[in-house]
Amino acid sequence: MPNNIFSSVYFILESAKAQNENRLLELFNSVFQYATKACPNCVEDNPWGTLRAFTTREPDHIKAVLTGNFADYGKGPTFHDLWKPFLGDSIFTTDGKQWSESRALIRPMFIRDRISDLEIFDRKVQTMIDLLGDSGEPVDLMDLFYRMTLDVTTEFLLGKGINSLENPQAQFVQAFADVQRIQMMLTLIGPAHHLYPRGTYNRGIKIIDGFVLPFVHSALALPVEELEKRKSEKSFTFLHALASYTRDPQVIRDQVVSVLLAGRDTTAATLSWAFYELSNYPEIYAKLRTEILNRVGPIRCPTYEDLKNMPYLCYTINETLRLYPAVPYNIRTALADTTLPTGGGPNGDLPITVLKGDVVLYSTLAMQRRADLYPPTSETFADPGVFSPERWEQWTPKAWHYVPFNGGPRICIGQNFALAEIGFTIVRILQRYQRLEYVGKWEEQFHKAEIVGTPGKGVHVRLFLPEKQKE
Repeated sequence: MPNNIFSSVYFILESAKAQNENRLLELFNSVFQYATKACPNCVEDNPWGTLRAFTTREPDHIKAVLTGNFADYGKGPTFHDLWKPFLGDSIFTTDGKQWSESRALIRPMFIRDRISDLEIFDRKVQTMIDLLGDSGEPVDLMDLFYRMTLDVTTEFLLGKGINSLENPQAQFVQAFADVQRIQMMLTLIGPAHHLYPRGTYNRGIKIIDGFVLPFVHSALALPVEELEKRKSEKSFTFLHALASYTRDPQVIRDQVVSVLLAGRDTTAATLSWAFYELSNYPEIYAKLRTEILNRVGPIRCPTYEDLKNMPYLCYTINETLRLYPAVPYNIRTALADTTLPTGGGPNGDLPITVLKGDVVLYSTLAMQRRADLYPPTSETFADPGVFSPERWEQWTPKAWHYVPFNGGPRICIGQNFALAEIGFTIVRILQRYQRLEYVGKWEEQFHKAEIVGTPGKGVHVRLFLPEKQKE
């Protein structure tokens, strides 16, 4: 059986400190020093003094939580209540019928016919590239990626882009970041969340609502009859679907904020990590650029099929998501008495009993960096801690060893949209720029987890045109 190791006060203080110092992965992995030989990758503790929690990086456990015993695990009432001010009763905070209805509403927006139309991507990426310029001046790619994905998400899902690339939405962006940072802290400290000051958090929620509610009221201003007529048209958006489903502005607001979080932050973070890594490996950048130019040339807009048929591009994205899954930490609550399939008994080959109300903390970030889940390091297979798209040429991860979008019924509904946007953006930038250089000390970068894991120092680079384009 897993070992019980923590006192509630110790856990709360260490969690708060680790979050402030961007050491959550270190803290998460540190608990396994107390694990048993029979169960080396799962530890049972009592972190908040009032409930049991299982901290795990075991693929079979994650599989059970997300699919095998899916009905037994959910967000739970405590998580829902804690996150309600931010994400309300949305797809990310609910279980059962509410969750199923939310997912059914969102799914039609991500069918292939909609995400394979890349026209929105092209307009927004071209606007961003214009801001990158051609002089090799330093630029923070992460800032631009977050603005671009905000523009794409608002136009694709809400029907109207806000043009933050041209007019940075500084107040909203800061509020969104503040609320996520504090929300992560409130979740980490559990029952002690009542002691945490909420002034910045509450102000941030008001700013987010001020940004979102005009979209909501605009959709609700359309008569139901008009919405029904638009259902077969390309202009029918996620917002229209919500307004057709309910006339409750709070319900619509909750879903809109959730898709903004999922559509903007996860994609921008993945792009940021990709270019951070590419800036340190000029040979990988050159190899990727060669594949792109051979497939689409220096100018042609890539199609959805182009993106699917560039293997090294897919390897590069996969490798980025392996090292930096967008949502690095997750939590589930047992909704009924259930089990985790391995780790119990003297030999670890029996199930672990999980009681209703117990919590399972899991990290795809930690699991996907476990060296023992990979082949031995060799001349042809890089150390798992190293960015190496080439590993995907000869290696396929075992089931549940690589789950950057989660899995099972709650698998990310927008993953194909995100992969298309990521791939398209990489292609367009590498078509134009021959190389890039990191500005500053590459090794001083750190992983900042505020729901989504981002580069803590931004991604400051210089981009250089081919010599012929300079002339």
